Amino acid sequence: MKKVDIYTDGACSGNPGPGGWGAILCYNGVEKEISGGEPHTTNNRMELLGVITALSMLKEPCEVTLYSDSQYVTNAMTRGWAQKWKAQGWMRTKKDPALNADLWDKLLNLCNTHKVTFVWVKGHNNHPMNERCDRLAVAASQNQ
Repeated sequence: MKKVDIYTDGACSGNPGPGGWGAILCYNGVEKEISGGEPHTTNNRMELLGVITALSMLKEPCEVTLYSDSQYVTNAMTRGWAQKWKAQGWMRTKKDPALNADLWDKLLNLCNTHKVTFVWVKGHNNHPMNERCDRLAVAASQNQ
């Protein structure tokens, strides 16, 4: 199985507001930058969409280490929250629906294809790849 490192970030000007995401895929010494955005969205949706889009670009099952400064994404995946929400019909509690269920479902499906290890990195802390992803995400949000 090929080993790929992926770095992602999301940004939003207002929440909701125009948003963007950025990702860098690294394999065998080659890096590929991707980004995109939406005119009316939230920061959490952009964080998720960056992860989903990057994983979707992989053409075969891979072993992925995914770095994100989003505790929303990393905690939900590493602590099993997203799987629990899905099992409960996309409810966090009996009265509290899970937000962004459409994106969580896509991410869970991608994690069934790829072996993904989620790693949280502190944002805006001079992590070079995270800073690059942040610049991609902010630029994409400004183009909406």
